[in-house]
Amino acid sequence: MESVGKLLKYDLGEGVEAFSTMKGAELPYPVIQPHQTHSTNVAVIDRPDYTREELEGIDALVTNLPNVAIGVRTADCIPVLLYDPVKRAVGAAHSGWRGTVNKIAAQAILAMIKTYGCRPSDMVAMIGPGIGPDSFQVGEDVAGYFKESGFPLDRVWSFRGPRTEGSMAGGHHIDLCETVRITLMECGIPEGHIQTCGICTYEDENFYSARREGKQTGRIINSIKLI
Repeated sequence: MESVGKLLKYDLGEGVEAFSTMKGAELPYPVIQPHQTHSTNVAVIDRPDYTREELEGIDALVTNLPNVAIGVRTADCIPVLLYDPVKRAVGAAHSGWRGTVNKIAAQAILAMIKTYGCRPSDMVAMIGPGIGPDSFQVGEDVAGYFKESGFPLDRVWSFRGPRTEGSMAGGHHIDLCETVRITLMECGIPEGHIQTCGICTYEDENFYSARREGKQTGRIINSIKLI
């Protein structure tokens, strides 16, 4: 992983390019992006000219088309980029708290298995910039979804005492990144094949954060392309 200008570039091996944009970045080439709605819907990109309007209600994309970049938009949610160097296929998933509880990343992996014959044991994954557990303070309702989800609570949830207005110190906290990482491993991606960028969008002002800046803030574009 390295910063090149306003792009955070990832090393997922030969034959693929992947990056996340920082504030002020210009895309180096067009990226097919869906109109996300926190669903678990996955679209197979089988031609290079999809528009965002055609991808309404989609939160993950997969493709095996070379030189066709796919991506998802985030601003605290967790982006997941997937690559199978054997079957030559890629995926991108937008995993907010709803998508994380409902395992959108697993749906993207399943689509790659069904469509391209991928094996999770061959795949590599990058978990890009998203809100970290110290900053992702949630209410009892959201905490309840995670408590009922079956994820190991000692790894994904913590209660840090009474909440104080204007502070992230107390209350319920969720580790979205770790929850996604567990999902990827449950799907069969080896732990050593999963990279985590370790950037909290709330804390790092080089990246957009809806929680810090409001819902109308810009969006990080998280892209992957076969080359």
